[in-house]
Amino acid sequence: MTILVVGATGELGGSVVRRLRERGATVRALVRPSSESAELESLGVEVVRGDLLDPASLALACRDVHTVVCTATAIARLLAGGGGPSLPDVDDRGVGNLVAAAETAGVERFVYISYLGVDAGIGFPLERAKAANEDRLRRARLHEVIVRPDAFQDVHLAPLGRFDVVGGKVEILGRGDSKRRWVACDDVAALVTALVLEDDPPQLVEVGGPDALSKNEAADLAQTIGGSGIKRRHMPRAAVRVVSRLLARRKPELATVFGLGLLMDLHEASADDAPLRERGIDPRPVAAHFERQFGLQ
Repeated sequence: MTILVVGATGELGGSVVRRLRERGATVRALVRPSSESAELESLGVEVVRGDLLDPASLALACRDVHTVVCTATAIARLLAGGGGPSLPDVDDRGVGNLVAAAETAGVERFVYISYLGVDAGIGFPLERAKAANEDRLRRARLHEVIVRPDAFQDVHLAPLGRFDVVGGKVEILGRGDSKRRWVACDDVAALVTALVLEDDPPQLVEVGGPDALSKNEAADLAQTIGGSGIKRRHMPRAAVRVVSRLLARRKPELATVFGLGLLMDLHEASADDAPLRERGIDPRPVAAHFERQFGLQ
């Protein structure tokens, strides 16, 4: 069976592709015309050029496909200063096009990466896009497998998320006292791979990492591991909410950063690492994540 991965040039999608190929799966990747594909081709992946905003290219990509895996999102590109389509265009309209193309092509299974807390109703752009896609999948003639991971260690407890423990500075949106189950990107990729290859995977999988830690506790842990002080700056919840709303139209990717920060500060983790351990995946603890950042591994 052929597995189409959309988002294969990203960190999560790339890890899924490598793991699927290691398991001997036949993998096709939808790659934008301007994106580099040499690494995918070296893995034996069939590369199809197309775009989420080009329905005709999606119809070709979905032809004779058993399972679609969608990890695609515009947020990383936009936060890095890249041009191109907006977050609503890609994450909402574009993924909606993909769901429609998969249904028309007779795809059997659609594995979609959402996030834990998408149903909290905070109201930022990525929340609206992910919630809309979950609804589309439930209404489509597809076996949907929606994966909702908790916050990624690799993003929210790293310089990309303004949590620079090596540099000794972290920014915390809100009070920083709500516990999250920070999960490693590679562990989520291993979970997605397992779900793709299972005979009858569940329609919804909510997953976190092994540690329930608040951002303040995570900073304390990093300080202990690194052996030096970490300066913390907090932004009040009310200010986070206002900024997210003000940026929603002009900079939806930045509005999403503040919206996710508010979500993590308002809501405790509601999922654990059981879906990982049940599939033989040993989840990476937050301490190991920080040890890697400090060069101790």
